[in-house]
Amino acid sequence: MLGDRQFGVCLINENDSVNGWNSPNLIGTIAKITECKDVELDGLQLHIETVGRNSFKIKKIIAPSISQPENYDPLSVEGHRQVSEIHEKVGTGKKMYIQAEVEMIPEIDDDISLEQWQELVQLWKKKIIQQALPQIVEPHALGHVLEQYYLVTDTPTIDYIYSLAALGAKIPNELQPIVEATNMEDLIQKVKELLTIK
Repeated sequence: MLGDRQFGVCLINENDSVNGWNSPNLIGTIAKITECKDVELDGLQLHIETVGRNSFKIKKIIAPSISQPENYDPLSVEGHRQVSEIHEKVGTGKKMYIQAEVEMIPEIDDDISLEQWQELVQLWKKKIIQQALPQIVEPHALGHVLEQYYLVTDTPTIDYIYSLAALGAKIPNELQPIVEATNMEDLIQKVKELLTIK
């Protein structure tokens, strides 16, 4: 918060670890904090709002100098106590988190046509209607969802595509191919695959 309010976000690579900590996927996204406040007065939890920026590729992982504590739960008071005790013993100079050398991936600056955007929206609507069965979802209700997320437009941008993909994903890992797209054609194809009912 005292710096540029930016940090890297990578989904976890379930098949690997670094010094006991979950290993990241090698492609991630820069997130910029737009708002930060304490959830409780104890300072143990922060509520942050972020906006996504461009992607990056990890060139080199820098392992934490402290291994993950046994039975560590980062969401529990016990987990916070474990971390505090370790810091008391070894100081804050040693890092308990993965760092990395990264290379920024150029942003996709191509345009998306209104026709391409409308095709993606129709795929999203079909997927949501299909997933809701046997409950019936009216198409106009989905129009309201798009309005709530400010996704009704005649001038779509790449941000609209990412937001629609996020609405169409069941789990975060489904979005990894979207983050890895390097041009508009590839991005649209990967979003179509995400939104197509298999």
